[in-house]
Order: sequence, then structure tokens, then C-alpha cells
Amino acid sequence: MTSKTPPSETRRSPSGPPGTLPWPGAWRDPAFWIATGCGSGLLPKAPGTWGTLVALALGWCLHGAGGPLAMGLAAVGALLIGVWASERYMRRTATHDPGAIVIDEFAGQWLALVAMPAGGGPVHWAAAFILFRIFDILKPWPIGVLDRRIKGGWGVMLDDIAAGAYAALVLWGGSHVFGS
Repeated sequence: MTSKTPPSETRRSPSGPPGTLPWPGAWRDPAFWIATGCGSGLLPKAPGTWGTLVALALGWCLHGAGGPLAMGLAAVGALLIGVWASERYMRRTATHDPGAIVIDEFAGQWLALVAMPAGGGPVHWAAAFILFRIFDILKPWPIGVLDRRIKGGWGVMLDDIAAGAYAALVLWGGSHVFGS
């Protein structure tokens, strides 16, 4: 009897070529879709940036529907479910914080958007995106410490939450200093 597993499901790499899955049957596992930001983390070159762009687009919808409260609740929800999903993804792939996991970018970007001024225009949205990516990439203190010392799902998530908090503070401060 021959195996009916599609070739795209036989690859066990956490970040293989586009169209491959990191473990057999991953497409049926909600943790796969959550951890990879609906697959945005599987895009080639800079998966964190792709994930953040998807999070920004969803954030625009959420912010329009419920303002800062919706963004805060979404960030907390993404944090909590992201800990579970990223832990499961890493366990299934025997990796630590692979680039394909971008739910942490969702949580961090959404936290940054809590500080979006009412009626914020394209410049504010671009600033929220750029500030979050800068803090997430450069990892100033204590973001880098969180990234190095905390392992597992919490380790994946907390450095991006801290980057989102830094971005929110700068965005909030800038909007108050320079006006909306």
C-alpha cells in the first residue's frame, strides 16, 4: 500500500520553499495558521515584515471598528493564543523561534496601534509600522534581554510585546508633542 500524503506535506522544515508545510497535516492544525499569521510568515524574505504588514491591515479594520480598546483586546488575545500556537509550532518542528512564526508580530503591532491618535492618517499608520519594526529588529534594552532569556512560547511573544509597547510610547509621545 502506498502513502497518499501529498509531497507538500512530507517536508519537515519550519521554513521550506513556498507551498511546503513544516509537518505532515499542518494545514489542519489551528496552531499552524495562528502561529504563521494565516500563512504570512511563510512568505519568502523577511517573514516578520510580511506578518507585520498583514497585522497592520487587520489592525486598520479593528481600529476602525473599536478604536484603542479593540486594539488592546486584540493584542492581549494574540499574546495569549500566540503563546500556545508558537509553543506547539516549535514542538512540532523541533525549532526555537523560527521566522515563520509571526503571531508575535501581530500582538506587538496591535499593541503599538493602541496609541494611534483618533483620525490618524497614513503618516501615523506608517509611523506605527516603522517604529514597531525598528524596536523589534534592534531590540534595545530590555527587549533583547527578554528575547535571549525567556524560552518557549512566552519567549517568542514577550520581546514583540515590549517592542510594541516602545512603539506605542513613541507614537503617543509624538502625537502629543507634534499634535495629531
